[in-house]
Amino acid sequence: MRYAIICALIMLSTRAAGGQEWVEFASVEDGFRIAFPGQPQVQDTTYTTQYGYALPAKVYGVTSGPQRFSVTVVDFRGIQQQAIAKACPKGPDTCPRRALTAVIGEGEWRNDVRGAMLYALNTFITRDAKITNITGDWQDLVDGMMVQLTNADQSRTFASISMHDNRLYIVDGTAPVSGYPPPIAFQQNFAVVDSQGNPIRYQRMYSNAYHGLGDYPVPSRAGQP
Repeated sequence: MRYAIICALIMLSTRAAGGQEWVEFASVEDGFRIAFPGQPQVQDTTYTTQYGYALPAKVYGVTSGPQRFSVTVVDFRGIQQQAIAKACPKGPDTCPRRALTAVIGEGEWRNDVRGAMLYALNTFITRDAKITNITGDWQDLVDGMMVQLTNADQSRTFASISMHDNRLYIVDGTAPVSGYPPPIAFQQNFAVVDSQGNPIRYQRMYSNAYHGLGDYPVPSRAGQP
């Protein structure tokens, strides 16, 4: 049922975009797939985290008339090495005992990962826009949240924020209020994929704050025992 609704919304968006074809795009390197109204442009950038770490990021974007669609991927997988270098400039064996705890010193990177989705929400809160809705959400049982905004020009933004395998995903669709359907189908068509490009769906809820950090085993995927 959910899949049928998404397909219908995508078809509406396609017609509203002047008949432009929506194409499924996948990045195995960054672990996701989604439908864009055309081939996205890819921009390498740097993302500054809550604790001030500079992490590599990519922005995949398409502009279709007055509509804008983007997926920002931030790679947190190298943050631990940065934290060790910051807290233990002479190497981890030289650090004081207190610096190796799970919450301060070398261990502060874990808190940065745990709070990454909430911190990313700031990019929407600080916009010149009115937030009309924030909800917890999941897609294929990956924990996340959804955000809806009315921008200063009265266009609407529908976005999702999620995290999987220590990569942060910010999915952002914006469209005018008149003549175009809400861009909700864009964010709902997002999926994480494995190293073979296959979509991942878990049997139980995946939370990067626990499973991505290795505190608990990753849940089994659909079709696995």
